[in-house]
Amino acid sequence: MNIIDLFFKAGILVKCVMLVLLAFSVGSWAIIIQKSRVLKQTNKQIDEFDEKFWHTEDLSKLYESCHSDKENLSGTSLIFYAGFKEFSRLYKINPEMPEASLSGASRAMRLAMNRELDALETQVPFLGTVGSISPYIGLFGTVWGIMHAFIALGSAKQATLQLVAPGIAEALVATAIGLFAAIPAVMAYNRLNVRIGHVDQKYANFIDEFTAILQRQAVAVRK
Repeated sequence: MNIIDLFFKAGILVKCVMLVLLAFSVGSWAIIIQKSRVLKQTNKQIDEFDEKFWHTEDLSKLYESCHSDKENLSGTSLIFYAGFKEFSRLYKINPEMPEASLSGASRAMRLAMNRELDALETQVPFLGTVGSISPYIGLFGTVWGIMHAFIALGSAKQATLQLVAPGIAEALVATAIGLFAAIPAVMAYNRLNVRIGHVDQKYANFIDEFTAILQRQAVAVRK
């Protein structure tokens, strides 16, 4: 007895349930692998830009460098570019009101950060959905299969364990596949959310630090 034999011996509805759960599992693993790679690359970009940012004395040169490659910016480099661009634009309009420039730069950086986080969070809720509903879908297939096994048993002249056991075993495979799809999805959903939360904190820390730098520079120029 093996899973493949049980699948082909199962009823049409149970087969459909199994195929749906297998599709959920494949989709979940594709998202897990893709998001893990993206988050790894994101953290690498954050570290690289932080190193460049804190070792640059003239932020204008760093801004010009980002501007020349603005189509490929992401993460903290995109947040820096959005904030510096907005601050420079507003400061030129009204240099006597640096507070307005700082407020505008902060809003621009928050918007850029939210867009970056939205991109990271895309498809992650699907894992939570798979983890929540897969066991119930598998249970539905199991209940349906067992119901048919007992209906067949009721029409038999002699009720034996050998007669009903194969049908029940085929039905229970649906629950097993449901758990197979749900467990990795739930674990990955929680883990990815934690990692995205760490990225969110890094972005927020950078915005606060960069805002403080802009504020000091604006006060120094005003004096």
